[in-house]
Amino acid sequence: MKDKEKEETHIAIFKGKAIRRKFIEDKWFFSIIDIISVLTDSTIPKRYWADLKTKLEEEGFEAYDKIVQLKLVAEDGKLRETDCADTEGIFRIIQSIPSKKAEPFKRWLARVGYERVQEIENPELAQERMKKVSIEVRN
Repeated sequence: MKDKEKEETHIAIFKGKAIRRKFIEDKWFFSIIDIISVLTDSTIPKRYWADLKTKLEEEGFEAYDKIVQLKLVAEDGKLRETDCADTEGIFRIIQSIPSKKAEPFKRWLARVGYERVQEIENPELAQERMKKVSIEVRN
């Protein structure tokens, strides 16, 4: 896991909200808490996730096989271990969240994955995307 912890935390934006993620071994891993926060507007997304994890395990979801803890940069700027899942795991998790926001999130997640594949094939695309993000952040 130590090699995974060295990877950089990236931020993706969904409807104006930050989703922390890391790219490890050709897969994106997304912060489950961030996704729950976006989809549920819960004031306590950690508690929501704890309850949902229990429900998923009762349904036969192998949480320990699908979820990894990665150190992601937290709001306080420190690295904190955070439950994360790859795209497949995230799709399964959001199927269990009753939310009208889930379908647009699924489309967004598919687009993020597709863009990363394109960037791997053509690294100049990643440079262009970073330039746009840098300009947006400054404005």
